[in-house]
Amino acid sequence: MYSGKCVFSQVLEVVSQYEFSKCVKRYKGNHNVREFTCWNQFIQLLFGQLASLSSLRSICLCLKAHKHQLYHLGIKKHVDVSVISRANEHRNWMIFADFSYSLIRLARPLYAGFSVQNLDIENEIFALDSTTISVSINLCTWAEGKYSRGAVKMHTLLDIRRSIPEFIFVSDGKYHDSNIFDVISVYANAIYLMDKTYVDFEALYRINNAGAFFVTRAKDTMRYQVVEQNFNINKTTGLRTDKVVELIIPKSKRFYPEKLRLVEFYDKGNEELLVFLTNNFDVTALEIANLYKNRWTIEIFFKWIQQNLTVKKLWGYSENAVKIHLWMAVCSHLIVAHIKYITESPLSIYEIMQILNTSLFDKTPLRELLNPENEIQVKQNQNIKELFYFS
Repeated sequence: MYSGKCVFSQVLEVVSQYEFSKCVKRYKGNHNVREFTCWNQFIQLLFGQLASLSSLRSICLCLKAHKHQLYHLGIKKHVDVSVISRANEHRNWMIFADFSYSLIRLARPLYAGFSVQNLDIENEIFALDSTTISVSINLCTWAEGKYSRGAVKMHTLLDIRRSIPEFIFVSDGKYHDSNIFDVISVYANAIYLMDKTYVDFEALYRINNAGAFFVTRAKDTMRYQVVEQNFNINKTTGLRTDKVVELIIPKSKRFYPEKLRLVEFYDKGNEELLVFLTNNFDVTALEIANLYKNRWTIEIFFKWIQQNLTVKKLWGYSENAVKIHLWMAVCSHLIVAHIKYITESPLSIYEIMQILNTSLFDKTPLRELLNPENEIQVKQNQNIKELFYFS
């Protein structure tokens, strides 16, 4: 991987150009393209993400400053802002979405053995949520949000065990979160964690009928009758009640005619009573509470995305350009996750991003760069040898 190459070149070697070319061919991305291919577009946008650059102009400026190294990155020549901007406007965003999914398929088995905190459950566990990115409605006329403001939503289904997105959907700000059930696939025996925004009994019943499980928060307005109650609970753990209930409002009962489980848990840290709703009757009440607690993994993921990848300041304003931008952010996250695995780095993905941010043109082996303690040990061993030779 190394051979005197700069860090960014080593990063690109991790990326399968063959898989990317299949995505390009699928959508005819290089049709009538002479020089600035989709691969060159991908390289420059990936550089912008890893370097945390806020605009296409900044990307062009930084690459121009290293113009003598561009050939080794696979970039035949420097291009100006208008060329990249035009490519982002017109080349199908599905190229980058499909490539992200190929990276997801690559990353999933690598992190398959990871456990979930405070849980001994073998089921696949997913958290469902969305994050909203504010945009100017005057520039992004397609991205309508609440109160006549512009907004883009990134709906994400996150694999809790691997901290890797399983599914992503980009919409305008008015798209209601619960509508996401119309486009996601539900896996049998999987557990889906979501907040009360997603309480749509018709959608929840579809999850139930697919042989999957959900854990969510009950809305305050939910009306039900208690069918059965488990009095054998340990209240020192925070548990308050564990009930089997049925919905009583006719419309809700028509959408979800079967029994549900209601678990009340007192969160001492936040001094709040949490009421969980689930169709899982197999695990303990405390495991239901711990399952929902792991939903915060997706909040951390969104926070990480917004803090460490360039998504707050968009590189374009058309729907196509915005979607390319967001899918490139996802690609960057997955590529760094893959690098962490192959370099056996003890650092977090956040820490690796910080290092890459300032080292893209350094000529240091990735494994050495991302294993600083190993480097110290090697130097210590070298010093011991020198003392031995000269003593």
